[in-house]
Amino acid sequence: MASSATAHTAVRRPLDTARPLDALRCDIGGPEALTRVVSDHLRRLGATVRDDGPGAIALGGGGFAPVTARTAWGSAGSGIEDEATAQAVTGVMAVHGRRHGTPRGLGVDYLATATGVLTVQGLLAGLIGQARGGAPARVCTTTADRAGLLTVSQYLAAAGADEPEAVEPAPGGPPFTSADGDLFELETLDPGAWADFWRALEAPADAIRAGWRPFQFRYATACAPFPVDLHDVTRRHTWARIRQAAALSGAEVCRLRTFAERAGEDDGADPWTLRALGPGHPATATAAAADRPLAGLTVLEAGRRIQAPLAAHLLGLLGARVIRVEPPGGDPLRGMPPACAGISARWLALNRGKEAVEIDIKAPGDRSRLRELVADADVFVHNWAPGKAAELELDAEHLTAVNPSLVYAYTSGWADRLDDAPMGTDFMVQARTGVGEAAHPAGEPPVPSLMTLLDVLGGLHGTEAVLAGLLLRERTGHGVRVDSSLLGAADTLLAPALRQAAAGSDPRRPAGFRHPLRTSDGWIAPSDTSAAAAAAYDVSGMCTEDALDQLRDHGLTTTAVTTDLSALHHDPRLSGSISRDAHGAPAVPDPWSFA
Repeated sequence: MASSATAHTAVRRPLDTARPLDALRCDIGGPEALTRVVSDHLRRLGATVRDDGPGAIALGGGGFAPVTARTAWGSAGSGIEDEATAQAVTGVMAVHGRRHGTPRGLGVDYLATATGVLTVQGLLAGLIGQARGGAPARVCTTTADRAGLLTVSQYLAAAGADEPEAVEPAPGGPPFTSADGDLFELETLDPGAWADFWRALEAPADAIRAGWRPFQFRYATACAPFPVDLHDVTRRHTWARIRQAAALSGAEVCRLRTFAERAGEDDGADPWTLRALGPGHPATATAAAADRPLAGLTVLEAGRRIQAPLAAHLLGLLGARVIRVEPPGGDPLRGMPPACAGISARWLALNRGKEAVEIDIKAPGDRSRLRELVADADVFVHNWAPGKAAELELDAEHLTAVNPSLVYAYTSGWADRLDDAPMGTDFMVQARTGVGEAAHPAGEPPVPSLMTLLDVLGGLHGTEAVLAGLLLRERTGHGVRVDSSLLGAADTLLAPALRQAAAGSDPRRPAGFRHPLRTSDGWIAPSDTSAAAAAAYDVSGMCTEDALDQLRDHGLTTTAVTTDLSALHHDPRLSGSISRDAHGAPAVPDPWSFA
């Protein structure tokens, strides 16, 4: 564990100061779209923030030397100049568009939001490195193109695997529609509950069987081409009858909420919470490097699927040793197709480089082994179902009794903020919070994206919360509990739209927003400011290169849309190169660069 007794020691704050950036000041400079989240989150963490500063972001004070961050859309001359062009280049348009059969841009500024969270992570990591005895961090740069590559990293890994997808990507997917016109999401992880739900609605047996696999793999493929019969079935039943079928089967349904509904209940809460716990014990000094500020720290991760594993993966990229807690026999997702050298390419995208230990958390003896590991860890992060940690006596109060200096992190779906919340999975949270309405422009159904938008952004929030907790531990000498959630990620993503909805205006983008233009051999995406003018040109009979030349000759900003993710390996527009790991799986560049 880390020592704070160094030449760059931060001023320690009282225990009741549960904000790690108290007494620090920040001047914010850079593109406003990329710094919106930076400014908001630093304020929420306690810093005094001045916007419209010089070109870089400078954070310091309270005993810390200034740390500097720069944020940009991409490399100079890359053609990546805003949200639309960043989504086009990095493959986000291609993956989000799979359910439609053509590339589509997300109606929300997703990459700008992710870049902002990553920038906050870089700043917090620089302060932690200082507090642990490292030299003041060099400039940390984050770019939207690298945030985009991180967002599609699992899909990119699958595209570079040794075998094809388990389900061939094709258009289609939820939500479903009831007889009374309600759009809704369906969720279950149990094939028996899936079958029981549809049988209760008298769906054809062959459609039930054919629908399960694409439904099960929709998290992996970003599409769900299941039989149209299932859509027809729900249109014959009222919402009340559908809810009854879900209750009887054990499946869950969630009606899609509007911006206005979500804005009406939005409490403005922080996207994470930090709570100082009991006093820790003296720590052992461990050196930290400027570009690996968490070197010497140990993260114990008991994560499933995406959210917690991604949070721990990013902590590992910042230098921490990460140990995964897996069930006996190992994580079953190691075998999820497609594979590289016998291991799931998607699993590698989030878990490469981690150590693993097999523990049956339901067995008392194995729980004792887990507590022994916790005693030597700096961070414990999990995303178990609500109440499971307390039931197993593995909650913060139990584990900080073993290790008072622990940062205990829970990455959940809802953070106990909504009384009527359904299962806390990505698509259910999208449905419940209005992300479906945000993802598509006016004139289109408000359907959740089948990209795992909130799982990824929730993982980024989890990393941010852990880093804030580690800094708070350095400043107070106490263990810390941090909580983050998919709901918090949705609130960060939708903040501008929620403000508009609360003011009574319609925040949805106009019809056709971020729809790329078809050429004879591909697609091109104009920047948001060039889109209206570009739409006046008919480029459908032109090759992509000629279409780009024509629009650029007229002063418009546009770029080619990546439709084949494997082409990203050699795309000169990107600010970092894609490599291959020891198993041959594609590996995206780190989201931060230190120089």
